[in-house]
Amino acid sequence: MKNWEFQKIGDVFTVSSGGTPIRNKPEYYVNGNIPWVKTGDLKGKYVNNPDEFITEEALKNSSAKLFPEKTVLLAMYGATIGACSILPFEAATNQACAALLPSKKCDEIYLYYFLKSFQDELIKMGVGGAQPNISSGKIKQIAIPLPPLDTQKKIAAILDAADAYRQKTKTLIDKYDQLAQSLFLDMFGDPVKNPKGIKIVRLGDVTTKITDGVHAKPDYTESGVPFISVKDVTTGTLKFDDCKFISKTDHEKFTKRTTPEYLDILYTKVGATYGRPAIIDTKNEFSIYVSVALIKPDHSKINAYFLKDALANPAVKRQADKSIKGIGVPDLHLNMIKEFLIPLPDFSLQKQFADRIEAIEVQKQQAQASLQKAEDLFNSLLQRAFKGELAAE
Repeated sequence: MKNWEFQKIGDVFTVSSGGTPIRNKPEYYVNGNIPWVKTGDLKGKYVNNPDEFITEEALKNSSAKLFPEKTVLLAMYGATIGACSILPFEAATNQACAALLPSKKCDEIYLYYFLKSFQDELIKMGVGGAQPNISSGKIKQIAIPLPPLDTQKKIAAILDAADAYRQKTKTLIDKYDQLAQSLFLDMFGDPVKNPKGIKIVRLGDVTTKITDGVHAKPDYTESGVPFISVKDVTTGTLKFDDCKFISKTDHEKFTKRTTPEYLDILYTKVGATYGRPAIIDTKNEFSIYVSVALIKPDHSKINAYFLKDALANPAVKRQADKSIKGIGVPDLHLNMIKEFLIPLPDFSLQKQFADRIEAIEVQKQQAQASLQKAEDLFNSLLQRAFKGELAAE
């Protein structure tokens, strides 16, 4: 790290934040043409298409400020704390975004990647309960390594290349998911509009049981029997790599009521990621939490792989959206899930669909393996970058 120096962010950048114009004044929002960025808009390297705009009058009569292109925004509050993006255009922000204005001492892309590498620390710095926050004062005290500007640009270019590789792989996986949905609609049509005249049935009519996991939070153990919750299902694939564990005794107690088995379907029913199915493609034992529904197909009536993709179809997700209960955390009730309408084509067609999906899944799994390698490479480079291990002076 020869010729590198560490400086406090507050000594390198002007750090500011925005504000929220009064909501009950339509003249502040109607026909506005100034992008107004909130923390939910900080989803990638660059802010893209904020969903709200404000007027010049709002800008003049509120604490909102107009920040220039190349400003780096950092989320200071709530669930998105530590998220960051670069402004590719002039925009205003709300008060939950810290704005690090452009500096001649630091390349904005280098700064963006530094903040990404520091995100875990930013989350730890958050204080408060339901709405943790980082103060602008704490942000100003963060020390950033500052090699010469041309070295910063070299580091940013290396990280850009690694990031582009992983984003390309993510896009490929998304295309495989879209292909599966397109195949379903091509073969069976929208299960609600039913343009192909396929028999439509209640989910409860083609299953032997629909239940959910244990309602009481268990005592977790360092190892033991896997305990699956929503986060282990939301990708559409049952994953054990980040799950919790319970004792064999608790597992045996829980499975007296709910026993997940090979070719059953898990379906997320609580929280923001409700309505996502995953097939149980393992014969290993595990238990599930109340946030996950267990759907047992009647295998004499319906192919499990067909059922999984029927439940993943947007038309069924819309039924879930209409059925959701609860003002705070979304919660799908089991009796509502049983009433979902799904198509029931001839068994031979279900099998034909399942075979085609299996071929798509093989390709998707290869892409997911590539994505994991790309993620590992990017994260390794991200950590090495700010230790002086990527670019020679």
